[in-house]
Amino acid sequence: MTKESGMNYAPKGKPNKVCSEGEFIFAAVGLDHGHIYGMCNGLIEAGAQLKWVYDPDMKKVENFCKTYPQVKVAQSEEEILKDESVQLIASAAIPSDRCAIGLRAMDAGKDYFADKPPMTALEQLEQAKAKVKETGRKFAVYFGERLHNEASVFAGQLIEQNAIGRVVQVMGLGPHRVGGWRPDWFYEKDKYGGILCDIGSHQLEQFLYFTGATDAVVQNPRVANYNYKEHPNFEDFGDVSLVGNNGATGYFRLDWFTPDGLSTWGDGRLFILGTDGYIELRKYVDVAREASTDHVYLVNKDGEHHFDVKGQVGFPYFGQLILDCLNRTENAMTQEHTFKAVELCLIAQKEAQKIE
Repeated sequence: MTKESGMNYAPKGKPNKVCSEGEFIFAAVGLDHGHIYGMCNGLIEAGAQLKWVYDPDMKKVENFCKTYPQVKVAQSEEEILKDESVQLIASAAIPSDRCAIGLRAMDAGKDYFADKPPMTALEQLEQAKAKVKETGRKFAVYFGERLHNEASVFAGQLIEQNAIGRVVQVMGLGPHRVGGWRPDWFYEKDKYGGILCDIGSHQLEQFLYFTGATDAVVQNPRVANYNYKEHPNFEDFGDVSLVGNNGATGYFRLDWFTPDGLSTWGDGRLFILGTDGYIELRKYVDVAREASTDHVYLVNKDGEHHFDVKGQVGFPYFGQLILDCLNRTENAMTQEHTFKAVELCLIAQKEAQKIE
């Protein structure tokens, strides 16, 4: 795992197997984003067996095999789709291609696990909804800033325990570092979807989850390209406000301006306001204090509390996802919630005002 680049951020947790060896088999198709490593780590730690990998770029495949030497290299995506033992396909292909891979996976009778954003257009969302309804397969999404972050997991547990009362607002800051070499598609809006669609998808999902809203109105979405004029279709800044159908509000800001002096790829913060207290998450660094990750600050009627939860709570989503696939349940994340989070970020992106 590297802290310098969010593109290669792949958390590792403690093994917590929910199934026996060979009971749940998956494959990786599309290695364009490094999140595929985090997705595979989470599934393997929960007991899944990684059988196949496919990507047309053999250099990416070779690097993948160094991390997962047990994996078999497929000569085509079709070879994996025809393998009836494969129950789920995970993909971190170019964002604009992720939905189509999922449609083919579901047509082949397999569940699908896409990196975020799982699609870049509302038309793709309608195709995915129709295919889920047609096939009964799952279309899951790797919203890693909540699902693969122990501070976020712990905050959810605190809210379930009523530590801050009713959640009335969520504010999120999602700074990222461009850093080093990025592939050409990273700067092409039709490929990555725009900043509110891409890294904004984390924030929109967190708003729904922490507030308990099942829908929201998108307000005043804005995007800009302040510093990358050599890439005219790139967006390095975006923000958006939300009003949930339960009255909760949200505000999120995304940017690609993490300075070189920061020890990690982004100082991700989340502020959750409740009627009886508030929570602050310092997910990836506690600036100038602690280099460690996963800090949770809670203030409520009982006082001021700091929790360092790195290595303490784990990542239950992956085991829940495996069991949902095996048992056809919806405990990890409902399909409705998944698609609503995607819909909101696509609407925000489509309606965004371009700041010149």
